[in-house]
Amino acid sequence: MPVILPLLGAIISLLLPARYNNRIAFIFMLGLVVNAAWLLMHFSAQGPYQQVMGGWTLPLGIALRIDALAIIFSMMSCVVASVCGFYARFYLRAKQLKQFWPFFWFLLTALNTIWLSADLFNLYVGLELLTFSAVGLVALGQNKHALAAALRYLFAALLGSMGYLLGIALLYAQFGTLSLSQLSDAFSLTTTSAVALGFMFIGLMMKTAVFPLHTWLPPAHGGSLTPVSALLSALVIKASFYILLRLWMALPFGENAFVIGSLMGTLGGTAIIWGSWMALNQTQLKQIVAYSTLAQIGYFMLIFPLFSYSDPTANQYALHGGVLMLLSHALAKAGMFLAAGNLLICTNKTDLTSLAGLSRYRPLNIFAFGLAGVSIMGLPPSGGFNGKWLLVQSALMQSKWVWLIIILLGSLLSAAYIFKVFSYTYLETKAGDKFEQPSAMLEWSALSLSVLSILLGFFSVWVLDLLTLAEMRMP
Repeated sequence: MPVILPLLGAIISLLLPARYNNRIAFIFMLGLVVNAAWLLMHFSAQGPYQQVMGGWTLPLGIALRIDALAIIFSMMSCVVASVCGFYARFYLRAKQLKQFWPFFWFLLTALNTIWLSADLFNLYVGLELLTFSAVGLVALGQNKHALAAALRYLFAALLGSMGYLLGIALLYAQFGTLSLSQLSDAFSLTTTSAVALGFMFIGLMMKTAVFPLHTWLPPAHGGSLTPVSALLSALVIKASFYILLRLWMALPFGENAFVIGSLMGTLGGTAIIWGSWMALNQTQLKQIVAYSTLAQIGYFMLIFPLFSYSDPTANQYALHGGVLMLLSHALAKAGMFLAAGNLLICTNKTDLTSLAGLSRYRPLNIFAFGLAGVSIMGLPPSGGFNGKWLLVQSALMQSKWVWLIIILLGSLLSAAYIFKVFSYTYLETKAGDKFEQPSAMLEWSALSLSVLSILLGFFSVWVLDLLTLAEMRMP
């Protein structure tokens, strides 16, 4: 149902007149939320389980898997996509909205396919559908900058897909299966499998926009329509990283895990510093938020060097902290992009200097941006703080001081570029205040996600209990 419902939504929104799209969106989104809640209850009672479609047995059958990560990411998609879809209803013009909904539903179909798939080729199918849906959404801006960003994103994503697909072919040639569970049992690190994983990891990191394969991200995220930017940053880049994380947890890398993890951590640490520094030096509001995404991706990459395989407790802290960081980033960054879009509606300009006086005129928008910033900076009591705290504890337990320093330095830099935005909103100009007023629905949409990123800090134990339950019941 998580795959069928949005797919039906996409088909129906293409066939029926545009005036029905908003009603369709409400019905199918409600269905996805109910289904996610049912899956959560079923998982809590039964634990992780796998279903092979069509009655075929592995390795010929396509396996779908429900476990803690799949449940968490599926629920994250429901929440963020629901709010972004609601925001788009009031933000986009009628013509843009007619084109938005089919791409939106195909995007959700692809995401849920990726969250649930336990087969490497099925994951590839989900990635390709995700790519074309996301590129279509980026191009909705219908100006030369949006089209150029969409093409750059398309070429980068296709190049990443080629690498991933080539790796799949090599793994299948050696092990005769693409099922993650069977591959986990049969896998050994040979020259062929090492080359295969190299292609796959590079392809997935390009899709995730890990430094230095990130050049497509700032134009695509910063130049898209506001609800599209929020979807790209909060959900789309998570899909390819999710596959990276699945491969890392499923395959036994043995003594090579330290070298591979350190390399990926180095790329992540560089992304934190470089992305934060670039965000600090931007003069366009959405470009600051876009480069902030590049920096936050770096924190996700720190899971790999901290997940050492040798210390179970440190591994648990690294995984739990990383998952909390992913959830917190999805909520906070979507809220930040929506709040930034509202500020741009007020000024009809994109540069920071145009924000002067907005703190007095639109305090709710500034408050929403600030709450999201609290989670991005990793300040208590946000979900971002809890995630970073667990990563810090994992680094301390293993005496990995480099990653600890990078986490702290990245937090300071993120505070610098977020307070830079605030400083402009408190300036006053002699010309006086002349601002447009966004719809109240737009303002409350941004605030709701920002508030959820803070509430995640209070209810993080629910997420951690879910992950622990899965670990306890894992065969």
